[in-house]
Amino acid sequence: MKLLITGIAGFIGHAVAKKLSGRGYQIIGIDNLNDYYDVSLKQSRLDDLASCDDITFRKLDLSDRDGMADLFAEYGFDRVIHLAAQAGVRYSLDNPHVYADTNLVGHLNVLEGCRHYSVGHLVYASSSSVYGINDKVPFATCDNVDHPISLYAATKKANELMSHTYSHLYGIPTTGLRFFTVYGPWGRPDMAMFKFTKAILEGRPIDVYNHGDMSRDFTYIDDIVEGVVRILDVVPGRNDTGTAKEALFTSSAPYALYNIGNGSPVSLMDFVRAVEAATGRKAECNFMPMQPGDVPRTFADTEALFEATGYQPKVGVEEGARRFVDWYLEYYRT
Repeated sequence: MKLLITGIAGFIGHAVAKKLSGRGYQIIGIDNLNDYYDVSLKQSRLDDLASCDDITFRKLDLSDRDGMADLFAEYGFDRVIHLAAQAGVRYSLDNPHVYADTNLVGHLNVLEGCRHYSVGHLVYASSSSVYGINDKVPFATCDNVDHPISLYAATKKANELMSHTYSHLYGIPTTGLRFFTVYGPWGRPDMAMFKFTKAILEGRPIDVYNHGDMSRDFTYIDDIVEGVVRILDVVPGRNDTGTAKEALFTSSAPYALYNIGNGSPVSLMDFVRAVEAATGRKAECNFMPMQPGDVPRTFADTEALFEATGYQPKVGVEEGARRFVDWYLEYYRT
């Protein structure tokens, strides 16, 4: 079975590819290796996959319309895991056009490839950011998400709408996964776990937004990967009655949408304490106001995903922080 993984040099893409290697797939991974963060970390992830004989890497930008069309024509993928995106809420304030190029044009190119080459299931990354400042907790996929507060969130909501359209028009089974604050070994340097660990180990203060009055549904990378891998085999079907389905399935199209998170929010200050315990050092906190585009809390309702896959997160933040710090010290030889 031929499988495309976009963003294979990224945090989640690398981990998913490693998990699926050896399971009978011919995996083609693409990435543009952009410089949003340290390219050497992306290359190290690729190096970590180099021993996997069933994984082939191609450097390719999602927004390259002809290149993407040629890729689908060459391989005729059976399934696609689309994880590549321009990430980051705050960066979208400074460089909005790259979000349109990658997250909108790139997603459209993936959908077009799935349409023309009859891909059996497209699983793609959405984000908990689509919930904005939703007051209702936990966040459920049936909640209204029509008021994003960052361009990044708006592009991810657009991805869901685009996918539904292609599912309806062309019968392409699509499943969107709203990721909740993923962290762990090989993680992104712009995320809190990486930034806090680096600063604490270097004896520098950490920036704590909204004066620490925030919480996140921190989800360990291994738990995220398990959910992605399981959902790949849960292919949504069309509702032939033409009526909307309850709760999870909001359409007659072969379209599904799930939250994928820990389902147990952690306060930001408890998160800081977990990193302190893992590093064995005390953090110097620089308390700051809320940043534009940020949200005070996230909390995933994961019941639907559990019912569909049996997915059950296992790693708490204390254990996750210890595993990340162990990786960080080994990777950077600190």
